[in-house]
Amino acid sequence: MRRNKDFTVFWLGQALSVLGGSVTMLALPLLVLHATGSIVQMGLVTVVSGATAIGTGVFAGYVVDRVDRRRLMIVCDLARAVLLGAVPLVWWIAGPQIWLLYVLTASAAVLKTLFDVAYVTAIPNLVRTQDLAAANGRLMGTFALGSLLGPVVAGFLTAGVGADWALALDGATFLVSAASLGWVRFTARPAGEGADKAVDGAGSGAGAGAGAGAGAGVLREMFVVGFRFLWSHPLLRPLTIQLTLLTFVTMGATDLLIYRVQHDLGRDAATLGYVIAVSGAGSVAAALCAGRLRRLLGFGTCWLASIAMIAVGVTVTGVSRSVPAIAVLAAVFMFGITLGGICTMTLRQEVTPDHLLGRVTSAFWTVHNASGPVGAAVLTLLAARHGVPAVSLAGGALCLLILGGGLLTPLRGSRAAAAAATAGSAAPDQEPAAGPSARA
Repeated sequence: MRRNKDFTVFWLGQALSVLGGSVTMLALPLLVLHATGSIVQMGLVTVVSGATAIGTGVFAGYVVDRVDRRRLMIVCDLARAVLLGAVPLVWWIAGPQIWLLYVLTASAAVLKTLFDVAYVTAIPNLVRTQDLAAANGRLMGTFALGSLLGPVVAGFLTAGVGADWALALDGATFLVSAASLGWVRFTARPAGEGADKAVDGAGSGAGAGAGAGAGAGVLREMFVVGFRFLWSHPLLRPLTIQLTLLTFVTMGATDLLIYRVQHDLGRDAATLGYVIAVSGAGSVAAALCAGRLRRLLGFGTCWLASIAMIAVGVTVTGVSRSVPAIAVLAAVFMFGITLGGICTMTLRQEVTPDHLLGRVTSAFWTVHNASGPVGAAVLTLLAARHGVPAVSLAGGALCLLILGGGLLTPLRGSRAAAAAATAGSAAPDQEPAAGPSARA
């Protein structure tokens, strides 16, 4: 990894881009609030972003699998730089324009989804198969660190020069990302690597789906091919089901945490910021040790352990009245989320043929993310009626049921996961039977 210049350039370019993206996560809602004074408008912008991202996920993999991935990522970066850079100019010429923020949000969500799918599919073209877990861990660690620093930078920028110029700074980071991608070479994986031979039944089923899809229509090609591969794969099928159920709980967990600390316990925003910062440290820790844990314990143990940590984190943060205890368990929760994410992404990269990876990634994200908004709405509604502790206990119990279900699937054994990931390939650089892994 230290000698891999292409990955290093890619990693450094994306590190700055992640920091800029974290600035936008705070600066955009603040800009909407300053322009309208309405929390409803803030919520609508969030809805537009989420709905557009899910809609784009239907066709993003189809696009990624059919174009040059590096060029697509560069185009997405340049387009986002132009969009964000135009905000302070429009604000200066015409004053605040809320319609522009809706257009910006929708357009940026489309570009981000395309970029993110290409980003995941590009990593196997930058590192060796046995380095995937380490590479994903490094990228996820950078993401976690950027997510911690971004809001701080956004706060200073917004106070100093305004939220519109904070967005322009994010636009500048996309220019740096595009320039770094221009220096990177992507190398196609050898024909036998990944899952071309990994799971014969799944691969042939997906191939047949691809051929049939060409005749049945573009929509089939865009989404169904990736979904068929997921459903026919003995590991990805139960993993997708489990993650869909888990996302139902986890997307609303942050809202429950915020409500618990501020409303139930009566603590101020500074205390909440401390809790969020400590939880972020859990993500950084998981990213740093995910590769080593996977090599030592294997995919199955890491994945099931991540569900157990999420269950404990959801339960204790909702019932405890001690802020330090809540902060520590929030870090445990984020450790589990990040470890599971790295494990699922790496496994998907290992077992999916390169020519299908975009569509499989897109289908995987679209399916399991669709349950998140529904879960967040249900959990927050129930919390308003029955209280956070009761809902947190129910959420933790559901996570334990998901864990129990995982013990009844091939995911339970790291040896089984390793065998599936390496079947058909006796390459000496593959990981031993004691472990595969990845991220959602």
